[in-house]
Amino acid sequence: MDGILSVWADVGHLDDIPRLGSRVVTTPAIDIALFRTSDDRVFALHDLCPHKAGKLSQGIIHGESVTCPLHNWVIGLTDGKAKEPDEGCARTVPVRLENGRILLAVGGA
Repeated sequence: MDGILSVWADVGHLDDIPRLGSRVVTTPAIDIALFRTSDDRVFALHDLCPHKAGKLSQGIIHGESVTCPLHNWVIGLTDGKAKEPDEGCARTVPVRLENGRILLAVGGA
């Protein structure tokens, strides 16, 4: 993360999120949506669509994308970018799996 040391927080087990489902992690600054794909990969985005701030965690997951429930914008889980013809970006958050546990980067020093 550009020379910043990340602090990794354990936010749950992979099985806490259903396949093609999501879970929200609330922080003092923003809600972070965790998404689980059909092949058990996990992605994290700020839980705000770049269009009208819809809750991406309430969207439909397909492949490596989530469709916002408000206006059907499709957002890439890997990069947070809206798919054409829409434009905008949801902020991504580093996330990793270790022994079935979900670790989320929550800041650094």
